[in-house]
Amino acid sequence: MTVELTQELAAALHASGERGLELVDLQTRRTYVLVDVETHHRAMKVLDRQQSHAAIAEGLAQMQAGEGKALDQAFSDLREKLGFPTSK
Repeated sequence: MTVELTQELAAALHASGERGLELVDLQTRRTYVLVDVETHHRAMKVLDRQQSHAAIAEGLAQMQAGEGKALDQAFSDLREKLGFPTSK
């Protein structure tokens, strides 16, 4: 869905520069930040990278703590769970 900005919102957005513009929904009192699409995509890319790094670090810590299972066992369990034939 695309909504066109009013002249007032467009002027406020341009005046806010790189920071974006905070908007408040008066009914819900929720605050939103309006930024250009490039800024949004860059932020989502950085967030995804941070979440991936955190997940990898957690997996490495679990492995070093002796948690988890061997790859062969994990594949075997997955095949069984999904109803695939067992490997020979």
